[in-house]
Parts: sequence; structure tokens; C-alpha cells
Amino acid sequence: MKITVVGAGFVGATTAQRLVEKNLGEVVLHDIVEGMPQGKALDMMQSACIEGFDSLIKGTNSPADYEGSDIVVVTSGLARQPGMSRDDLLAKNAEIVGGVADNIKKYAPNAIVIVVSNPLDVMTYLVAAKTGFAKNKVMGMAGVLDSARFRWFIADELKVSPRDVDAMVLGGHGDDMVPLTRYSTVSGISIEALIPKDKLDAMVVRTRNGGAEIVKLLQKGSAYYAPSASTVQMVQSIVRDEKRVLPVAAYCDGEYGIKGQFVGVPAILGKNGVEKIIKLDLTNDELGQLQASAAHVAKSVSTLKI
Repeated sequence: MKITVVGAGFVGATTAQRLVEKNLGEVVLHDIVEGMPQGKALDMMQSACIEGFDSLIKGTNSPADYEGSDIVVVTSGLARQPGMSRDDLLAKNAEIVGGVADNIKKYAPNAIVIVVSNPLDVMTYLVAAKTGFAKNKVMGMAGVLDSARFRWFIADELKVSPRDVDAMVLGGHGDDMVPLTRYSTVSGISIEALIPKDKLDAMVVRTRNGGAEIVKLLQKGSAYYAPSASTVQMVQSIVRDEKRVLPVAAYCDGEYGIKGQFVGVPAILGKNGVEKIIKLDLTNDELGQLQASAAHVAKSVSTLKI
């Protein structure tokens, strides 16, 4: 497999590092800053004998090196700063990601695309529109990250291994995401039976603000360890055809009453990309929250005038 990571900043470089260390394929790391992707790629390759991986990584400033890519991960764009919402990045990142989409269409017309750039759901829609790719071959990384944050808060609260915690966060990657406490468990035990409602409600709020909390602590820049790990989990499910059920920003064509939008829903990821959207039995309140989140995404998409 050939995997191209566009953007060699913290998220992109850490994603590339995890990809080669897991031997998931040949990796190309692209950035417009001359020398940066080449230097980071060389640094990673010099760790191969210590970390024990055989995958190769190449740094480049040329989009022509996307050619032959099976998967393209898009991390390009500005990172959030303290006080900024994901939506504040819309105009500038639309310009950057739109250009990346043009390059993908030109040089990697058969690739599956995973969008990481914010505002994520809107950027995913933009990439799909600009490339014209089949909707199952374009998706956004959000739900995996949001769910990972929720899972950690649960594990930390209960002082249990994070490996035993399962959770699902749906909706747009923003303040109106929908953590589903009913579908969250610890070794099969519902967290609603383990954690008082007031604490659960606080954890839901903290999950929605998970990115902003890290941005505030860092003061400059935003999260990259958990976003890169989340992206690589998606790539691995596709490369190895694992058929993992993961919450991703997938194109909904009537599922959950949402039509014509990319929004976070549970989906099976395999060699063909988004192979199936899983329909959960949601309460009226949960469904209403998910549809409201999708409506917020649609409103943002409309400003792009695609």
C-alpha cells in the first residue's frame, strides 16, 4: 500500500511516524515548506533499526508524488488557537484543503481519502465535491477521536483500563457532537449503571470541549497525539480490511434522516473505504441531537457555495 500524508505539521508528521512504525505501507509525507518533510522523513527512517520497522517514508514538496497512492490523509491547514472555534478556520482552510483536493484528483484518482483538517465535516464535504470521488472513498476522522476522548474520561473516572472501555460519539466534530452514554460500556457493563448522571453529564460536556481544553493548555497549536492515533486506526482498518466498526464522518444518504451530508456515524471500514453505515436504535432525543448537529454542518457547508 502507498499512503500519502498531506501536511507535515504535528498531526501529519505524527501520523506518518505511526504508519511506518506499524508497517502499514510505503508513506509519502508532503508539505509546501521546503526541506521540512524531507528532514522529518529522514529522521524517522534513522529510527527504523531501533523501532524495528521495514516501511519506507519519503518527504516531498511535490504533489506529483501522490501518484499511485491507495490512501491519502489530509492534515493541511491552520491549527486552532486559544479562543478559536473549529468554524473560525473555515474560510482559510477551505482554500488550503480545496487545493489539496485538486491535487488528489489529478495525481491519485483511485485513492481513498481521510480528511483530518478542521472544520472537519465541512472539509470532508469539500474534498468529496472537488474530487468527485465515490462517496464511500471519502471520509473524515472525528468520531474515533471524540470517542477516544470520551473513553479516556470514563476510564479515568472509574480507574479502569482504557482497553475495557467502549464508547460511541456521533455527529459533527464540534460543540454539538453527540456522545451516546447508552451505548458506552466497561467490559459490557453500561456506564449509566456505574457513573452518576451528574458526572456523566459533565463528562459529555468535557468531551465536546476536548479539543478546546488541549488548545487552551498548549496556548499555541492543538492536539496531535490522539488525532494521529485515531487516523492510523482508520487507515489500518482499510489497509488490512479489518472491517472495524468506527464512528467516522461518512456520507449519509437518508440514514438517520440525514441526506446529502458528511456527519459522524458508525460505519464499517474495509478495503473499499466506508463499506456500510450502521443504523443504531436511537431515542428521539439522541436522533434530534444528531440531526441538529448535521444541520449545523449543512449551514457551514452552504457558506462555501460549492
